[in-house]
Amino acid sequence: MNILHLYKDYFPVAGGIENHIKWLAEAQAARGHQVSVLVTSRDRRTHVETINGVRVLFASRLATISSAPISAAMFSLLRREQPDIVHLQFPYPWGEAANYFVGRARKTVLTYQSDIVRQKYLRVVYAPLMQRVLARVDAIIATSPNYIASSPVLARWRNKCTVVPLAIDPTPFESASPNSLLATRHSPLVLFVGVLRYYKGSQYLLDAMPAVPRARLVVVGKGPMERQWKNHAATLGIQDRVSFVTDVADADLPAYYAAADIFVLPSSERSEAFGLVQLEAMAAGKPVVSTELGTGTSFVNVDGETGLVVPARDPRALAAAINRLIDDAPLCARMGAAARVRVQREFTLEQMVDRVMAVYKDLIFKNK
Repeated sequence: MNILHLYKDYFPVAGGIENHIKWLAEAQAARGHQVSVLVTSRDRRTHVETINGVRVLFASRLATISSAPISAAMFSLLRREQPDIVHLQFPYPWGEAANYFVGRARKTVLTYQSDIVRQKYLRVVYAPLMQRVLARVDAIIATSPNYIASSPVLARWRNKCTVVPLAIDPTPFESASPNSLLATRHSPLVLFVGVLRYYKGSQYLLDAMPAVPRARLVVVGKGPMERQWKNHAATLGIQDRVSFVTDVADADLPAYYAAADIFVLPSSERSEAFGLVQLEAMAAGKPVVSTELGTGTSFVNVDGETGLVVPARDPRALAAAINRLIDDAPLCARMGAAARVRVQREFTLEQMVDRVMAVYKDLIFKNK
């Protein structure tokens, strides 16, 4: 099968969707499919590379508006491709528009990663074309049933939707040794991992920590909120119990999960559509405290089974959940074990690839 993935960025750009496309494309190529990825370059140069068996077309970038790269070259490159399947990742309005106007694939699949949440003006301007794009695509993949139920956009296209959860390779997280510097301290360790953006809600986790006096918090990641959240920790007087670790290689992340007692994802907005880091923590056998957003976060982390789900933007609820797990070691261990089983049962890369390929094959062969 000839498959073309279309999005704004690809490896070596790091990000949840970028990693998802890379894992999917490389797995499809390893299964013998002809796989290409069309994205924008980081500069004004159009070029083609082969990366781990995947042909990657980098279209020259003219500008970036509201985190969306603009590329005229994407249209010309796309016009030359005739794949069996083109696979879009929503939202990327420029790429979706390019495929709508010049795409030549036999069938179009769109993974609906998230509503357009913060860029309200973009949502208004793009809405008419967005509905035409969604009307034309042959299948929509949602990453959780929760998102289909709660998204006002997907409500109209529910009959086109199939759930295919995001996934990870759990192996590195199942067998890692704890980070030695963290493991030498004896107080309970609470871990957060993620880009420090507004919707991650880390300020609410910081607000919770004064009510969790026995624990330390390690925040792994960097981003635009870093300075503000460091200052906030100092204002709360908890800077001695909070560590911000900004440069951790992917290969070193499993050791941080291994050292933690509890993982917390305190996200505050629907921009957190799934919470892939939860899977990493769960694969490491750690219970998760997450927030109810009506998105995939509480599909991944099952309240009362793999961890605890609390209301968003509620430091008291976060503190109560963390303290409950700290004070009940058997509950903590039981939820951590259930979390690991859930990842193995539902969220491995092989399962994800199988499910995506089933969507493709149904479209290509159902009319034959």
